[in-house]
Amino acid sequence: MNFTYILKCRDNTLYTGWTNDIRKRLRQHQEGKGAKYTKGRGPVELVYLEVSETKHQAMSREARIKGMTRKEKERLIEDPAWMDRLREQGVEWKCI
Repeated sequence: MNFTYILKCRDNTLYTGWTNDIRKRLRQHQEGKGAKYTKGRGPVELVYLEVSETKHQAMSREARIKGMTRKEKERLIEDPAWMDRLREQGVEWKCI
């Protein structure tokens, strides 16, 4: 599985990324070892997650989300349908 995700940083900014191991990547971000952008902006909170079958799909989705305005990202985050899609794909949000 590959994941595209959005983090909310301590300074209320949003960071978008992709990974094939979401638990490991979140731990890296929390430890300040994830990305230059999130270093020093922690703690971070996972506020959005999508599952993709391939790395290419996850990276493409990351690029599309990064091209969105903050308002568009907030609408994406606030739409409860993404959590339903996770459950349908067998990903338990509480476990992440």
